[in-house]
Amino acid sequence: MFWKFDLHPSTAIDSILSKEDCTLIEILDEDDVLQETKSQNRKLIDFFVRPEILEELVNLIIKEPEEDFDEKLRYKHPNTACEVLTSDVFTIIDKMTANEELLNKLWSFLDHNAPLNPLLASFFSKVIGMLITRKTSQMIDFLRSKENFVELIIKHMGTSAIMDLVLRLITSVESPQLRQEVLEWLNEHKLVEGLVSLIDPEEEEDKNSNAAQTLNDIIRLSRDHMTQLQEGACQDPLLDAVQRRDTISSLLDHMFNGIKNHNDSAMVNGVFVLLTLLEVKRGMGEGEEPMTALDAERLAQGVSATLAAVTPRLKDFHDLLSNPPLMKPMTTTIGILDPPLGNARLQIAKLLSSILGTNSDSINQELATLGTMSVLWELFFKYSWNNFLHTQVEQCICTILNNPPTEEDGETHTPLVDSLFKDCNFLEKIMAAWEEPDHEITESQAKHRGYMGHLTNIANHVVHAREKGKNKDILETVFNDLPEKQREKWGVFVTGTLAEINKTNTSELVGHHPLQSSSDDDDDYKPIPFLHSESSLQQVFSNYQMQQMTADFMDTFGLDGDDFQEPNEGITAPFDKIGDLSFNINANEDNPNSALFEACCNERIQQFDDSGSDEEDVWEEKELTFSSVVEGRKSTLSESDSESSDEEEEEVSPHQHSISSSSSDDDRIVFTWNAFEPPEVPMDDTVAMDASDVGWANVEPVPASETDTGWANFDSFTDIGMAASNPA
Repeated sequence: MFWKFDLHPSTAIDSILSKEDCTLIEILDEDDVLQETKSQNRKLIDFFVRPEILEELVNLIIKEPEEDFDEKLRYKHPNTACEVLTSDVFTIIDKMTANEELLNKLWSFLDHNAPLNPLLASFFSKVIGMLITRKTSQMIDFLRSKENFVELIIKHMGTSAIMDLVLRLITSVESPQLRQEVLEWLNEHKLVEGLVSLIDPEEEEDKNSNAAQTLNDIIRLSRDHMTQLQEGACQDPLLDAVQRRDTISSLLDHMFNGIKNHNDSAMVNGVFVLLTLLEVKRGMGEGEEPMTALDAERLAQGVSATLAAVTPRLKDFHDLLSNPPLMKPMTTTIGILDPPLGNARLQIAKLLSSILGTNSDSINQELATLGTMSVLWELFFKYSWNNFLHTQVEQCICTILNNPPTEEDGETHTPLVDSLFKDCNFLEKIMAAWEEPDHEITESQAKHRGYMGHLTNIANHVVHAREKGKNKDILETVFNDLPEKQREKWGVFVTGTLAEINKTNTSELVGHHPLQSSSDDDDDYKPIPFLHSESSLQQVFSNYQMQQMTADFMDTFGLDGDDFQEPNEGITAPFDKIGDLSFNINANEDNPNSALFEACCNERIQQFDDSGSDEEDVWEEKELTFSSVVEGRKSTLSESDSESSDEEEEEVSPHQHSISSSSSDDDRIVFTWNAFEPPEVPMDDTVAMDASDVGWANVEPVPASETDTGWANFDSFTDIGMAASNPA
C-alpha cells in the first residue's frame, strides 16, 4: 500500500523542483540525484526530459568547462550529466533518440580538432554506446546518414574512447541481418584501409597503437563469431578486407615507410597485427574444442595471404635485425647498451618464430639464403641478459629441428637445418659458452649468464632431435659431414658437461622432488598415537586413582606433599616410585596424630572372622605375606555373610581400595586393591568360593630357606586355567 499510492518521503530534490526558477545546476549539485534518477522519481524524470534541459545536459558533456572553475569541481557537472543520460531510464533514452537535432548536437563533438579532450570523449562514447545498445535500429540509421562517419573515426583514432565506440558498434548489434548491414556499410567506407594507413611511422604513437588494437579485435571477434555459427555464419566483409593480400602488403609498406628515421612504434604495432593473422588458438588451450575442418579452411585463407605478403619483405626484416632504427644508449645494471635491442627487433624475432611454424618451403629457403638465423644467433649471445630474445631464438631453433623436410622435384630439402649447422657455427658456440669466460661480467657470474638456461635447452633439443626427432636421419648425415674433431668434442660435451647439468637441474630438492611425497612426509600425516586405546585409558585412570589415594593418605597422616614430588611430571608419569617410598610413623601416644591414625585403622581395616584366635596388635612387627585377590574376596564375603544381621557392609567405591587383616594361625594380612569394580557375582548356593576350586588349596608351604632370598617360588602352583577347566 505504501508504494501503491506513491507515499515515499519527499526529498530535497522535490523541494527544489517545486520552485519556479529551478535550474539544472541546482539539481546536479544534490548528492542523491543519481539515486533518484535510477529509482525513476517522476517529478525528476519529467524535469530531465524537457527539451531545454536535455540540450543543457548534452552541452555539458561535449563542451569544455570554463577554466576559472576549481580543478576538482571542473568536471563534476559533466560527469553527473553523463551518468544521468546513461542511467538506463527508458523515458530519457526515448526522448533523446526522437530528437534528431539533439543527436546532431551530440555528434558535433567529433567536429573538434584532434586531439579531443579524453574525459569528454569518454562521456561522448558512453552516451552514444548506450543509445546504440537500447535503440539499435534508430541509431544505426542515424550514423549511416553521416557520410563522414569513418573519416571522423579515423581522424580521432588517437583517442581511446573513439576506438571503444567502433568496437561497440560492431559488437552491440544482435540482429544478424542488421549486423551484416553494418559490417558492409563500414567496409564500403573503407574502415580497414583507413586503420591500416594509421600504422605508419609518420603517425602518432597513439594512433599506431589504437589502430592496431582495433584491427586485432576485428580479426578475433569475427573469427570467434564465425566459429560459433559454423556453416550458419555469413562471410564477414571486414575480416575479408583485413586478410586480403593487398591489404597486408599495404600494411607492410606503411610499417617500413621511413622506419630508419622514426621510432619503432609502427613496426611493433604492425607486427602485432601480423601475429594475430597467424594466430592459431583453437584446440591448443585447455578446455578448448578441436578446430573443425571449416575453421581450418577459413584460417588457412588468412594465413596463406599473410605468408604470401610477408615473403617478399623478409629481406627488409633481415636488414632491420642487422641495422635497427636509431636508438639512444640505454644504461642498465650490467652496463650501457649501445644500441639496445629495441622492441622492434624483439617483435621481428617473434614474427619469425611464428612463420617458421608454417614450414613454408619458400620462406625457409629465403631465410636460409639471407642468413637470418645467423643474425639471430649472434644477437642471442650479444644481448646475454635479454631473456625475451632468448626465448624466441630457442623457439626458432626448436621449430627448425622438428619441422619435417619439404619436398620439391622429388627431393627433400632442409635449408635451415643446413644453415644452422654449417653457417652459424652452431655446435661450437654451444660448447664454447661453458668454456670461455665472459670478460664483461665478474668471475663469480661467469657460469650464470642470462642465456645459459636457454642454451642448455637448445643443446637438449639437438640431442633429442638427433636421437628421436623427425629429422634424425638428416641430422645424422649433417653430423657425419662435420669435422671428426668437432664430433668427438660434441660427444664428450653431451656425455660430460651436459649430462652433469641435466642431472643437477633434475635432482630432487632436499632428498626428494618438492611435488612428490616421501615416507617421511607420509609419517607426518599418520594418526598421532594419543592415549585413546582402552588399555591406555585404563592405565591413565588407574594412575589417577592411585594418585588420589596417595594424596588422601598424606592428608590423613599429615605428610608433606613436597617430599613426594618430582619436577616435570604429568598425570601419565609412572607410579613405580610410590612403592619405594619409606617413612616412619611414631607410635608414641603423645603424638597428636596417633589417635587419628588409630581411628582410621579401626574404620578402614576389617578383621577376619576367626573366633579361635586371641586379639593381637595388628601393628605388631611380623612377617607379611600376600595372598591372591580371590582369597581376599572369599574372606571379605564370608565376613559379610556372618555379620549381615548385625550391620550393613560398608559400600566401597569401585575406585577405592580395601585392606583386610587377620590374626589367624599363619598371621597373614591381606591387601586387596581394586582399581575397577569387579563384575557382580550372584550370591547363591551354586557359587563355590572354596579356594581349592581354582587350585590354590594344593599350595604347599614354602620353606624358610627359600623365602629368605626375597623371591617367590611358584613351581608348586597348579595351572589356574587347567584347574578351572577341571573342577573338583
